[in-house]
Amino acid sequence: MAYQTIRQEYLQIPVVTRAYTTACVLTTAAVQLELITPFQLYFNPDLILRNYQVWRLITNFLFFGPVGFNFLFNMIFLYRYCRMLEEGSFRGRTADFVFMFLFGGLLMTIFGTFVNLVFLGQAFTIMLVYIWSRRNPNVRMNFFGLLNFQAPFLPWVLMGFSLLLGNSIIVDLLGIAVGHVYYFLEDVFPNQPGGGRWLRTPTILKMLFDTPEEDANYNPLPEERPGGFAWGEGQRLGG
Repeated sequence: MAYQTIRQEYLQIPVVTRAYTTACVLTTAAVQLELITPFQLYFNPDLILRNYQVWRLITNFLFFGPVGFNFLFNMIFLYRYCRMLEEGSFRGRTADFVFMFLFGGLLMTIFGTFVNLVFLGQAFTIMLVYIWSRRNPNVRMNFFGLLNFQAPFLPWVLMGFSLLLGNSIIVDLLGIAVGHVYYFLEDVFPNQPGGGRWLRTPTILKMLFDTPEEDANYNPLPEERPGGFAWGEGQRLGG
């Protein structure tokens, strides 16, 4: 009975969020069990170009370090904000969501080459948080019961928290920068005088991922608390 309940809850997670978080957990588990090592996963342009180890373009986004507080912290925020985006502004637009993943991943890979970063999963999480926060500017956030602020400040609060933990803020700045580029090109520039849409989801992605419209009576989880998590809990102003 418990297995059926867990399975049902798992299958209710939107497909992209489910696939990405599952891949991250399985990759970390494989490293913990010593089936693979981080040296087989990290981003290395030379090994990609000369030895054709192209999997590194993907695996460097899937490993967040050994199981511990930093891993759990990243996974909770990854799951939370990835799911909120997929069930919120990207609901019914799976192809557009996948394209955002590809666009963000490509930019991070290019920038990561110049700043010598070997794992980009945390930067990708910050990118998701940034895009969600800019699309929900009126949500009030409560961070671990210590700080109250509006959603657009969340990426900067996370960067400050990362600094307190002794981590490099280059990763967070990269995520914020890439998130802003996507937000500007997708949400800001098209609405400016003389602006237009530069980001267009390829037809092949729409054919692969977009499905017929869902039941109009479908009631998604509230954007503020996907999956019941209250970490960095938000509340809309006036709500």
